[in-house]
Amino acid sequence: MVDIGCGPGNLFATLGGKPKLLIGVDVSYGSLEMAQSLGYTPVLADAHNLPFISGFADIVALNATLHHCEQMGVVLAQAARLVRPGGILITDHDPHLSAWNFQGLGMWLWQLRLGLYRLIKRGGHASAAEQSWGLATEVHHRPGDGVTSELFHTILEPLGFSVNTYPHNHQLGTETFQGNYGQSEWKYRCAQLLSGIDPNSSQAALSLMCIAKRHT
Repeated sequence: MVDIGCGPGNLFATLGGKPKLLIGVDVSYGSLEMAQSLGYTPVLADAHNLPFISGFADIVALNATLHHCEQMGVVLAQAARLVRPGGILITDHDPHLSAWNFQGLGMWLWQLRLGLYRLIKRGGHASAAEQSWGLATEVHHRPGDGVTSELFHTILEPLGFSVNTYPHNHQLGTETFQGNYGQSEWKYRCAQLLSGIDPNSSQAALSLMCIAKRHT
């Protein structure tokens, strides 16, 4: 298994399991040290140019990673390159573009939150500098940006994958695979209503999971 953008190893720490080889890729040396203590084989590398042979992995995961990368399509294709025939590629916890397409009053409300976060010293927002550094890493986690079903289908299907996408609001488990995407917090729903987005629709689900299986 290859966990791209593994950070300190959250994915394995949460799910467990006994992979024969668990490779963690990240650009943060400190995070990789923590991941190694959990059983990862750490690799310090840029996800835009992965230093691996093609077609060797049974599972490749990109969890909360794509939106931190400047060229999401390039990273997705690099991850897909590692998957062997019969293997799977899983991505999750990247912002669903249609849910974050805030406009007008919705955009104003969303921008207003930053001042409130700084006032209450919410993590990552205690000062203007800290807030700026935190937001700088969210390359594609901004209103009007994010992943789409088209991104996954366009890149992965020509590479021999069957692709399924699942919108969700971070609250449910296997129900997500039956089309139940749950309900987001009130602050997102308010911003969506003011932007002309139906908060009860699949387009309003905050994240878009992709599960793709390679056939060739």
